[in-house]
Amino acid sequence: MKYRRLGRTGLEVSEIVFGAGWVGGVLIHHDADIGREALRRARAAGINWIDTAPSYGDGVSERALGTLLPELEWDPYLSTKFHVDPASELPVHEQIGRSVAASLARLGRTSVDLLQLHNPLGAESGSRRLAVDRVLEPGGVADALDDLKHRGVTRHVGFTANGDAASLERMVASGRFDTAQVYYNLLNPSAGRVVPAGWSAMDFGDVLARCAEHDVGAFVIRVMAAGVLATPTRTGREIPMYESADMASEETRARAVWAAIEDEPGSRAQAAIRFVLGDPRVGGVLVGPHLPEHVSEAAAAVDMDLFAPGTETALARLYANDFGRLS
Repeated sequence: MKYRRLGRTGLEVSEIVFGAGWVGGVLIHHDADIGREALRRARAAGINWIDTAPSYGDGVSERALGTLLPELEWDPYLSTKFHVDPASELPVHEQIGRSVAASLARLGRTSVDLLQLHNPLGAESGSRRLAVDRVLEPGGVADALDDLKHRGVTRHVGFTANGDAASLERMVASGRFDTAQVYYNLLNPSAGRVVPAGWSAMDFGDVLARCAEHDVGAFVIRVMAAGVLATPTRTGREIPMYESADMASEETRARAVWAAIEDEPGSRAQAAIRFVLGDPRVGGVLVGPHLPEHVSEAAAAVDMDLFAPGTETALARLYANDFGRLS
């Protein structure tokens, strides 16, 4: 395993992070023996960070970690998340406090290494979308997180970078967050490069450049695009993360990407990981395994070469043409 500095946290994080979410769901959709074996493989591979959330299986992921990590006598870095309900009359700090207390109880811990805002972000609040003003205003989310840091409930704070480019830039530039979880993959690389005007997917505005500028540690999420990049087999768990995404266009992009990377060694999943690890601004790549062998497959990708120049050229052409506008 190789390790990278995670922005201003100063922590050295494994290039592969164990994602304990719903889509892969090794801790959610299988029995404890399979989850235990996946975690064993992660530890053996040198993975030192696990990411979870209360919404992953309605607490199942956190409870599994609370049981299995002590059994394995393993104490990796651990991050979890919370949602804020924009329509709730309950003050933000109380919403966050209740969510975090429940997460810590399920995890069997008194603190976590990183606590992250999980809402999509925007200029205005919606059903789940949270306005950046609500985050940064006095008494808002950032102030509540500062209090939790002061009380030792979390060492660091972050957010999921799901929203329009201007909102994400405000969050990163605010100086209030140590990390960001960035949507970045072969189907939509706009978080890591400038894309053509009118980009047919959501444009994340090269947010990795903003993270590097402000020393905000960047985790990459959805590296497999919820599995669409890894395999043509569908499980029903392929849920697009942002509003403008749909499965038909995601699959069209995937077929074009597969043609561009067909001469690369290893599996499609490994190619997806290698693409992201080729960006030095990335801290760790969250990989959500469905089976224990997926952990080993992902870990092996860190020792593989970067893409061949021909592959890079083919991808650059694909992005410059915006996948032929999905024609």
